[in-house]
Amino acid sequence: MTLVKTAIGRRSFIKSSALAGGGLMLGFNWLASCKMTPEQVNNLPKEWFEINGYLKIADNGQVTIMSPNPEGGQNVKTAMPMIVAEELDIDWKDVLVEQAPLNTDLYSRQFIGGSQAIRTSWEGLRMAGASARHMLKSAAAETWQLPIEEITTESGTVYHKSSEKSASFGEVASAAAQISVPEEVELKAISDFKIIGTSKKNVDGHKIVTGKPLFGIDTHSEGMLTAMIVHPPAFGMKFKSMDDAPVKSMPGIHDVFTIKVLEDEYERQHFDTCTFLEIVAIVGNSTWEVMNAKKAISVEWEPFETYNEERQPYRGPKQTLTIPAGLESSDDHKTKMIAMASKKAKVVRKDGNPEAAFRKAAKVVERTYTAPFLAHNCMEPMNFFADVKSDSAQLSGPLQKAELTEQAVAKRLGIPVEQIDVELTRLGGGYGRRSYAHWALEAAVISQKMKAPVKLVYTREDDMTGGIYRPAYQVIYKAALDSNNNLTALHINAGGIPESPLYANRFPAGAVDNYLAESWTIDTNITIGSFRAPRSNFMASAEQSFLDEVAEVIGKDPIDFRLGLLKKAQENPVGEKNDYDAERYAGVLKLVKEKSNWDKNDATRNQGVAAYFCHNSYAAQVVDMTWENDKPNIKKVTCAIDCGIVVNPDAAANLCEGGIVDGIGNALYGELTFKEGVPEKSNFDSYRMIRMSESPKEIDVHFVKNDIDPTGLGEPTFPPVFAALANAMYKLTGKRYYQQPFLSKDKA
Repeated sequence: MTLVKTAIGRRSFIKSSALAGGGLMLGFNWLASCKMTPEQVNNLPKEWFEINGYLKIADNGQVTIMSPNPEGGQNVKTAMPMIVAEELDIDWKDVLVEQAPLNTDLYSRQFIGGSQAIRTSWEGLRMAGASARHMLKSAAAETWQLPIEEITTESGTVYHKSSEKSASFGEVASAAAQISVPEEVELKAISDFKIIGTSKKNVDGHKIVTGKPLFGIDTHSEGMLTAMIVHPPAFGMKFKSMDDAPVKSMPGIHDVFTIKVLEDEYERQHFDTCTFLEIVAIVGNSTWEVMNAKKAISVEWEPFETYNEERQPYRGPKQTLTIPAGLESSDDHKTKMIAMASKKAKVVRKDGNPEAAFRKAAKVVERTYTAPFLAHNCMEPMNFFADVKSDSAQLSGPLQKAELTEQAVAKRLGIPVEQIDVELTRLGGGYGRRSYAHWALEAAVISQKMKAPVKLVYTREDDMTGGIYRPAYQVIYKAALDSNNNLTALHINAGGIPESPLYANRFPAGAVDNYLAESWTIDTNITIGSFRAPRSNFMASAEQSFLDEVAEVIGKDPIDFRLGLLKKAQENPVGEKNDYDAERYAGVLKLVKEKSNWDKNDATRNQGVAAYFCHNSYAAQVVDMTWENDKPNIKKVTCAIDCGIVVNPDAAANLCEGGIVDGIGNALYGELTFKEGVPEKSNFDSYRMIRMSESPKEIDVHFVKNDIDPTGLGEPTFPPVFAALANAMYKLTGKRYYQQPFLSKDKA
């Protein structure tokens, strides 16, 4: 067992109070770390000590755990309370989970992103449950006048076995509320877990399948109006004028006007990306009436001039971004990327003497990989509800970075943040798209103008043509081989529009004596943002495809070639900044090799492999497929993943499966192109998504069993499947795939 402190110095991670009517309420910090030193604690911001979670034990024994993080299908609303319940030692059937509203006075880090929810809260959640259990035991010990060391708990009951005394948690909860929070508590041994590691159903599952109103688009309020927006048809353009008179007279239309989403003097934060600052708002009684008006309105747009935009990143110093004028096209993007790759780029990492190694090389393998812009295409269109009064505002909708959005709304409306209430609804898809919640500001500004409750709804075309895309990327890999076919040097030249995908310190950095990684970017007026496994979703595809090709040139099995590099990185690493654990990396490759029957591959089976490290986890996949009717037929995907302790196995497997299917669909079909600033695809009739019949017939997920604290899971299985698919397709077709999407339009 492990002893952890609930407070360090004057800073407490946990506070207790009595519930009105009887019972115990424990406020705790979901981000509390059990492993921090006093020096580390003193350097933490005060926000890390704000109470941001609640555990309530009523006198009837019912346990309620508030879940502050938004739920977008990653199952944190179930998994996080499971961790608390484990240490509390309560029966899971007696636990209620409630979605907490956005409240920056009570909660902190109320957002999802980066596959960090379980990882960052693991220790704090365990501490909270263990503290409550200790206080319940203390209350029973005082009541029975017995030593606390003789008190045990099981399934929501405290026991003194030798005297056969027992009481439910509810019976001692009020007394426990009078007990001081212990200075330190004992956490369970992992071997004693009863809830963690077992599969529990999604706490919202029944509501979802029975159509209960959980999502933002379900929101309805008395007197609510419907709003839609009209934005410029092309990137590089801005509002000029409109003729709104005919539209204002249409049935059901209340008003038509322009709004500025962000004021000119507003200092943008990291997630304040807004593609079109001035847009047209149409407000009416119903969706149908507003859509008809939207089709009928006549708006004139004009090109804008180049300008600079300052932004404060989530971490790091303020940035100045150049937003160039012009109507950009995908063909021009390709030409620019090719030209940039031939120029001197920024050296991000250099080991050994790669230039000399390439000069001495007996053979050089060089390949270029590219990927287009991608749209998120969340199933639930962007939407938000706002009811803005003169001195307060009530908002509701799906957000990933709720507390950051609330701050932006407060500044835009001129209303104190404490007078703004935001209800967090379930997300109908996210993975970055709902981090940039300009539509929430739009809804608030429209409501303020109309002096009425308003629900803003984007059409699919509004969303798909409105920006916040996965960037376009290019990377050139070069490998130097000596006369004995040994890999002596590796050169990576990576860049994108407008960000570089390079992770210079990831594998195979540290496994090659001579290594050079360079980076470049190209400015654009097309807005980009986080997309499932940012940057990794491209680099894994290129890197793992290239390693397969190098392995073939050398004459080695692809898995054995990777394992050889990882062995060097483990036993004799190059450099000191390698950000992966070579042993764990090799572990998933060995496991997927075993589970996919890789060594038993025969002429009738065509397999491709890939492995990647991102979001603190390691994933390896083998795609097993055939080629039918000039298309891939994916029979099976075997996945091995090391994400530490798995809290909810079935839900974790579901998350892995979703990442794999999503990755395959984007690899085969995902592409958004532009012509004169206009997105050439605006709905699912042209933007190709994977079909049910094209999904793998079987996905076999295997988790590495260890006692390492949980790490990321929502994103790590997405990046490697691109390359595993490409490598399998090569086995079948004899063709290497360097450009995404892998299937041409005529095969889509």
